[in-house]
Amino acid sequence: MKLKTDRKKDLSMIFAALIVALVYIICVIYIYQSLNVSETDSGESSRRQVAVIVKSTDSAFWKSVFSGAGAAATEYNLSVTTQGPENEDDYETQNEMIRQAVQDGAEAIIFSAVDFYANADTIDEAAAAGVKIIVIDSTVNSEHISCSISTDNYKAGQMAAQAILNAAEGSLKLGIVNFDRNSANGQQREKGLRDVLGTQPRVEIMDAINVKSTTEDAKRGTEKMLERHPEINAIATFNEWTSLGVGYAIRELGIGEKTAVVAFDSNVVSVGMLETGEVDALIVQNPYAIGYLGVEHAYRLINGLPVAEKDVDTATTIITKENMYEEESQKVLFPVD
Repeated sequence: MKLKTDRKKDLSMIFAALIVALVYIICVIYIYQSLNVSETDSGESSRRQVAVIVKSTDSAFWKSVFSGAGAAATEYNLSVTTQGPENEDDYETQNEMIRQAVQDGAEAIIFSAVDFYANADTIDEAAAAGVKIIVIDSTVNSEHISCSISTDNYKAGQMAAQAILNAAEGSLKLGIVNFDRNSANGQQREKGLRDVLGTQPRVEIMDAINVKSTTEDAKRGTEKMLERHPEINAIATFNEWTSLGVGYAIRELGIGEKTAVVAFDSNVVSVGMLETGEVDALIVQNPYAIGYLGVEHAYRLINGLPVAEKDVDTATTIITKENMYEEESQKVLFPVD
């Protein structure tokens, strides 16, 4: 009997020890996980929040902007979100994104306006909530912009005019294909172009159209313009999507050899068009620098540090078939992030 009792005691002690060990292990796991979550939450909350809101997200230009912003976010230990509407005409979605960024705690918004006027009130509301506003690429009608980082769009338009003059001799019958008339950067580029070409007696502007900022609409608009004015022998256009649309129209009509085309921005397709002659020159911006400097300036502003310049001009380069294979041109056309 005593032996059985001892065995029962031993089993009870072993069982109790196992229970204690199990409870200990559970406690250790719980404490470890709690510490881990706490550290993660603390790490995330300590990173200042910045929102990058642009015109769209699927073009080579904006992807390069995001790459630059991401590099600066890592360097300055910021939490940076990047977003934009599906197309470059949707200012309403941009306004929703601005409001959401404010609600989510963004301390700075880096913004490229679809519409100079229609985005203004929402930007003013964000600024009134204490958010720093940094404009990139295309500005907005607001007095609450802390700084602007972009191409000098007026100067870029002047560069496009010079490229048109260099692309062909003799009389030039020019067609202009611009995008949304309420997008400030396109209008500034067109003004720069007109101010230069307006002084040239050999240049006559035959037609100027504004299209949706899509390849398809730019192609249709170009074809209709050329139907109305078959005498056009030069075309200027001002962003990535309209450049592709014009190029495709020229290709389908088979008039590359007799039509000088100066376009903006670059991707694999437009560089190919430069090689095959549908495009004679590309005015190429520096989107990576725009994104990087936008985040760098956001960091300085939200930390109360001085900003050297309120208006920062990033580099713009003319690329032609003659110089496109030079080392510096290749760096501009195919930047390494």
